Amino acid sequence: MTTDRLSHSGMRVTEVEEFLKNPPAGFSVEVLCSGYRVHSDPESSLVLIEDFDSCRGEIVFAQSLGRKVKMQNLWEYSSMRKSLVSKWIYLHATACEENPSVAMQKEGNEARVLKQFVVCIDGNNPFIKWQMERGLDWTISSVAGESYSVDIDLTEPLESWAAINSHTLNDKLLQVKPVWRDASFTLKYHSDALFDFPHWFGFSKRKFNLRLK
Repeated sequence: MTTDRLSHSGMRVTEVEEFLKNPPAGFSVEVLCSGYRVHSDPESSLVLIEDFDSCRGEIVFAQSLGRKVKMQNLWEYSSMRKSLVSKWIYLHATACEENPSVAMQKEGNEARVLKQFVVCIDGNNPFIKWQMERGLDWTISSVAGESYSVDIDLTEPLESWAAINSHTLNDKLLQVKPVWRDASFTLKYHSDALFDFPHWFGFSKRKFNLRLK
């Protein structure tokens, strides 16, 4: 199985290889010597994926804004907010298997990669839209106008998906509880405040989790 869904949740999870082989509507894949370049329609999709390496080479999403989006003014913020609650949002996430013995021996060891996925979230889904708007409103009200960054995390719905589709994560069909890497994206807003002390000292970082029904 290469593509699975959480029923009525507004989320699709697709293995990278399957995504490249059968891209969804609005996407096209260009084969390069070094890998692949993926093109998308910015009118219908919001791609927040950094360039990454896979078993098929380097994958580049040409119209991607990256996983960390910077906004410099109210217009850019309003435009991004509108996209988040009206378009399909595409992310790249990696399911990894931790090796506890190695982790204890040497902190910072890379976990073994199980599979790489393209995660698609329907920003126009009523429940997701409500959470996104509530989280962004809470962020703005809590930072009082200064610069800030906010992480929007999808670890919880991916864990729910993995619990149902664990057989897709490991070729040996072992029951593995994956550790998710890059299962979030970040919005960074920079105000023109002269003395932006909370931001300078790291006090204006926020985070909220997206959940699915």
